[in-house]
Amino acid sequence: MEEKQFTYDVSMFRKTFESEFTYINGFIRNTHRYANRPALTCPLRNKTWTYAELNKDVNRFANALLHDGVGKNDVIMYQLPNSAEFVFCYLAPQKIGAINSPINFRLSAGETASIINDSKPAIFVYDAEYKETAIQGLSMANHQPRRVIMVDMSKEAALPEGHAAFDAYVQNQSDREPVVEGTPHVYDEVTRLYTSGTTGRPKGVPLNNVNEVLSAHDVAMHFPLNPHDKTMNMSPWFHRGGIHSGGPNPTLYMGGEVVILRNFEPKKCLEYVSEYGITFLIGVPSILKMLYHAQQKKHYDLSRLKGIVTMGSPLEKEDCIKFQETLTPNIFNGYGTSEAFWNTFLRPYDLPEMAGSAGRSCTDDDVAVVKVYSDRKAEPDDFAAKDGSEVGEVIVKAPGKKRLCLRK
Repeated sequence: MEEKQFTYDVSMFRKTFESEFTYINGFIRNTHRYANRPALTCPLRNKTWTYAELNKDVNRFANALLHDGVGKNDVIMYQLPNSAEFVFCYLAPQKIGAINSPINFRLSAGETASIINDSKPAIFVYDAEYKETAIQGLSMANHQPRRVIMVDMSKEAALPEGHAAFDAYVQNQSDREPVVEGTPHVYDEVTRLYTSGTTGRPKGVPLNNVNEVLSAHDVAMHFPLNPHDKTMNMSPWFHRGGIHSGGPNPTLYMGGEVVILRNFEPKKCLEYVSEYGITFLIGVPSILKMLYHAQQKKHYDLSRLKGIVTMGSPLEKEDCIKFQETLTPNIFNGYGTSEAFWNTFLRPYDLPEMAGSAGRSCTDDDVAVVKVYSDRKAEPDDFAAKDGSEVGEVIVKAPGKKRLCLRK
């Protein structure tokens, strides 16, 4: 086959793209350009990290991991609620070529053991609040991580024998950028999620640098998100809709501020929106019902709220109208998978008229809604009625595949 001829030397562009187009490079850029701007706020600790300060704490953890022998493609698994340590665990492995893997802290011990056996993490980090389940999961697993670390924000939990306390683990470590060998690549796996709903058991979904960067761009484009925004997730970060839909991934890439909500309470959530000037809230439609009732009882200042982004379940028209009148006129509702992130998205100008529908395709996706049959799958051109009268199945055009089923 004749080699393709280019009108310019592509080698420099190819090399630059393949080694520089990484998520962690985007974060590091912000540690310089927004060094003294707030990056992360924990209301429970009454503490805010600037980008420079957050980077130093991330570096301490990254250097501790290096000192512990963690290297390229090793897995750092963490079972943590929304917290500063979650962010450290997300960012630090990316600095040393390792893979960060957040898992659901509500899993049973057996499910935790299954995931540990599947990914064989070098390091396992858990929160003291879920200590018993973590210990049981570790005891049931065939694979044993070389280091188990407990995060204890209360400083009151007893440290199990053989486990390390997170604060002690990073103590006296350098806050400078970790020194590693090798060159990062755009297709390096950097994040592994275990929240796929396509099987009956947790399944690892690998995300590479391209996934991470383009997910951040997707959110920046659809909200839109800018460096002056403050985001707060009302659901945990360990899934796509948490970490990527307005969570640490896009917000820290854009230079905005992440406000941590460890546990959802509607009254506390609205207090934070008012006190911290949250611009985007992220959650699910069922949570919005609780916010709606809390706001009706006591009218919190939501004037700086630009929008509420929901995902994963239908948003009914009647509820949507109530939320728009009481919380914010700008309601979003997205659908997708762990593998593909958003594929369809209802924007404020679509609502409430299109509430309950699949919505419009995202910018880079080609989607359709096809008929549902009890005995067979529909062909890609066997479309459901386009007048909203028929329930169908969303399919997405993908290279090398006829279709990818998302949701009925």
